[in-house]
Amino acid sequence: MVGISVKRLFVATIAALLHFSSAQADAGFDLSPGQPGRVRAEKDERAIAAIPADFEFVTPGKFTVAVSPGGPPLATYATDARTVIGADPEYAQAVADSLGLSLELVPVAWIDWPLGLTSGKYDAVISNVGVTEQRKEKFDFSSYRQGLHGFFVKSDSAITSIKKPKDAAGLRIIVGAGTNQERILLKWNEENIAAGLKPLELQYYDDEAASLVALASGRADVIVQPHAQLVFIAARDRKIKRVGTLSAGWPERSDVAITTHKGSGLANALTIATNGLIESGIYSKILDRWRLSEEALPRSETNPPGLPKF
Repeated sequence: MVGISVKRLFVATIAALLHFSSAQADAGFDLSPGQPGRVRAEKDERAIAAIPADFEFVTPGKFTVAVSPGGPPLATYATDARTVIGADPEYAQAVADSLGLSLELVPVAWIDWPLGLTSGKYDAVISNVGVTEQRKEKFDFSSYRQGLHGFFVKSDSAITSIKKPKDAAGLRIIVGAGTNQERILLKWNEENIAAGLKPLELQYYDDEAASLVALASGRADVIVQPHAQLVFIAARDRKIKRVGTLSAGWPERSDVAITTHKGSGLANALTIATNGLIESGIYSKILDRWRLSEEALPRSETNPPGLPKF
């Protein structure tokens, strides 16, 4: 019996890995370099007027933005393996339109954006950067999305909703070691134990494929990762579904923001531009196109409260 179980697990693992490596276009997202459905915006004179008179863009007439192509739907390389596309690049284009500028995207490794921004290589970073109190010491922020983690389960799971700690009591949850979501779930676990509820069982795997195999095989009940990543996986594989979201700043909201050099004066103009996009409906169209409407903000703020130092 043990041999049969191991054999079945091996076959399931190989099948899953082959499926995960299939073309991303199957996910129903437009990953073409041309992006015919890209949403564009008109000039926003209020935002343009808010740009400080002495502010110098890296390249005159252009809004130079760093983005890390970490994966869809936020930012990735198109099917030509050269053009950067996704929700963040499209939003950057709309902001550039609002400012009356052309967009210059600069693909960077995530670890490199702070030094590049500080040294003046680009005007802003639009790459899923979360607002934290520590980062606010060096950078200014204009919020444009909620920072969310997602609770996802197998499509046929009996679990329908996870909104608060007691909803997760007794569940086997896959989470990344050392992540913010792990920190929050450990607090949830403490609350549940104090309330006499069953503890959470946190599980850790080396990679995404192993995590999804564990979920598919029934060895885990729930997977928790950044929401956008799981949205794409759910669309690609059609084997998991969302049953809840978790703020990165739980129990408070935590925002993702355009990041600019501290004191550059550009943040207020970018906040005004984002609010203009929200008012015009362009903002919601961009999020809808990339299936991220759950991450929408009602309004952009300059330097909103960020995650505290831990």
